[in-house]
Amino acid sequence: MEAVIAIVGLLFVLFVAAGVFVTVKAVQAAKRGVDRGMAQARRTVEDTTLRARQLTQTGVAGELAQLRLSLRTSMRATQDVLHAGAAEDASLKEALGLFERLSAHGHELDDELKRLEREPDRGSVAARLPELRERLERITHSAESLRWAARDRARQFADDDLAALNEQIDMEAGALRHWTKEPLEDRIEASGGAPGTARGAAEGAGASDGNGASASGDAAGRKRKSWKPVEDETPAITARDPRTQPSYSWQKAPRTERTT
Repeated sequence: MEAVIAIVGLLFVLFVAAGVFVTVKAVQAAKRGVDRGMAQARRTVEDTTLRARQLTQTGVAGELAQLRLSLRTSMRATQDVLHAGAAEDASLKEALGLFERLSAHGHELDDELKRLEREPDRGSVAARLPELRERLERITHSAESLRWAARDRARQFADDDLAALNEQIDMEAGALRHWTKEPLEDRIEASGGAPGTARGAAEGAGASDGNGASASGDAAGRKRKSWKPVEDETPAITARDPRTQPSYSWQKAPRTERTT
């Protein structure tokens, strides 16, 4: 009895532990989803604000907004392309590592531009704009190089796969169109007999047996013919048997003669 109680208590503890584990995992997944949603909303608000400043403000403020917007757009596009390609191509893992290092420089530049937006001395900020623009161009150029290289690689793989698929389809189409029948001589040789000997024996048998045997030999010869049409061969016209002709409702029944 004590053993049964111990087993039941152990099972209860295991069920409770499993429930706690599942609950913690669900809470963590929900928290990650909420964090991603909040980060996405924050990025959308910041991008909208930068576009508004770029269009409405002039001078140093508008220039800083334009630089930040260009940096964020280029880095985000490269990140999306690399993450999407790395799921199917393991060779992009190294490119992702390089992009992470480049992202550190991009975040540093974005933070500096963001601090300069609140700088009251516009003259000092305007003096630093050429340097900031040069850093931005170097970062965005490297990001664009990674992005277009990943796109070219994916397109090349797609072209190679399409070429291989077209070649397989052409081969299959050729095999489906191969409906030529085997010639009669090849079938006779495959069965172990010589075509000349079989033909001579058939002709000798036809000559010795008379008309009836010739007719049977001709019928057998017609049965042995291949599916290929024979040139200059006119099919015989056979009269229809009135007993086998179809009858229609508007035709009169054939007149039968009385026998006395």
